[in-house]
Amino acid sequence: MLSHTLIHSDRLSTIAPESIPKAPLDANKEYSTMVFSSPSHSLRLKYMSLGVLVLQTTSLVLTMRYSRTLQEDGPRYLASSAVVSAEVLKILACILLVFRETNFSVQAMNQLLKEEIVKKPAETMKLAIPAGIYTLQNNLLYVALSNLDAATYQVTYQLKILTTALFTVSMLGKRLGFYQWLALVFLMAGVTLVQWPTKTGEDSEQKDLSAGSQFVGLMAVLMACVSSGFAGVYFEKILKESKQSVWLRNIQLGVFGFMFGLAGMIVYDGQRVRESGMFQGYNTITYTVVVLQALGGLVVAVVIKYADNILKGFATSVSIITSAVISYFLLGDFNPTGLFFLGSLLVITATFLYGYDRKPISVSAIKV
Repeated sequence: MLSHTLIHSDRLSTIAPESIPKAPLDANKEYSTMVFSSPSHSLRLKYMSLGVLVLQTTSLVLTMRYSRTLQEDGPRYLASSAVVSAEVLKILACILLVFRETNFSVQAMNQLLKEEIVKKPAETMKLAIPAGIYTLQNNLLYVALSNLDAATYQVTYQLKILTTALFTVSMLGKRLGFYQWLALVFLMAGVTLVQWPTKTGEDSEQKDLSAGSQFVGLMAVLMACVSSGFAGVYFEKILKESKQSVWLRNIQLGVFGFMFGLAGMIVYDGQRVRESGMFQGYNTITYTVVVLQALGGLVVAVVIKYADNILKGFATSVSIITSAVISYFLLGDFNPTGLFFLGSLLVITATFLYGYDRKPISVSAIKV
């Protein structure tokens, strides 16, 4: 099954759930496993997963958009700084998860990290490529949400389904079914309608400024979609070829991501950092964005195995609708049009349709 990303902040949700290593079941846990797999409990888990997916997807986009448009005294926080902070938090969170996997033994954890990271430099260096791309992607998303309203961004960013599908076909040798190709056509048509220019009552100068800002945001989203598709499939390929824990792999990604992010911050915002510090402009909203970006994907990685394709499509749909409603009534930066509604309907249909045809996917793997 080719899974698509529900959120933009994290690499984990781009991974097919079956590619995540699973710990063997303990024989003494047989009874609890039977209870866990009961229909009523499974249904509750699905609804809980739906809630988590919608909450994560919507809250991150809206808080990031709000943080980039909030008018306050003093300098605005640096997007490059937020990306670096999120990487540090991800590393710490994954270290705690590895610590848990080693039965809370510091010695065992240190030994594992040394054996799998330090003593395997070739394996570790493989993660440098997706880490650099993810760092670029995260910075692009701040640019996108500085120039697009949350609803338009949410719909347009679903193009990552298209890029992920194309990279999966070319890199993993998988084949898409008829309904999946049809879904990609619907997706492209829907995003085109959402981005179609409309007549407004703004004066010429404001209209030119708005169009320029929207173009910058659109280019940032498109670049983020391409980077998300490639990095996600590349990371999935690495996971399938190794037996390392997904959390261990994310520590390796985080270390490279931190280095690339820090280098980018020094190059592009070095002067501002020297003048006002790395954490200039940080407030409660900024810290919330950093935490959501860092930990949200880890939470989704835990619950995603309980969410089937229909549930993930439904979560995406609810998230788009919620973003549109909140952007219109609370943020006041979104004026829906008939084309937007039609385009959103096509995109939502595509998310459901893409997960419909699940069987015809296998071709012998292509060695890259």
